[in-house]
Amino acid sequence: MVRIKATVPRRKGRKRVFKKTAGQFGKRKNNYRQAIRSLKKGMAYSYRDRKVKKRDFRALWIVRLNAACREEGITYSRFINGLKNANVEVNRKLLADLAVIDPVAFSKIAALAKQSVSTPAVQAVKA
Repeated sequence: MVRIKATVPRRKGRKRVFKKTAGQFGKRKNNYRQAIRSLKKGMAYSYRDRKVKKRDFRALWIVRLNAACREEGITYSRFINGLKNANVEVNRKLLADLAVIDPVAFSKIAALAKQSVSTPAVQAVKA
């Protein structure tokens, strides 16, 4: 009796792996064993970096906000605290875009934050 190898499913699996590693350099794209290793590593990196991307963008927004706040004469932490005291619920992404695109509107928000930062401190001293 002839031994039948699972050629069609095996070729299908290999093609799937090679398709995913098509843009890679050297044996990573055409040697099956190397391609599997490279694919697993790449998938792990892509999973990790989807999380890191969110962190990086938040850090970028905070840096931009801090620079814009300091031009207005207030620190980032006092600015955020002032917005919280004034019940302004605008996220950092929008604030950073506003600081870059429309500085006049951002300066009005910064003035509101400055005003609400100073108010609770004065009230605490009087009590």
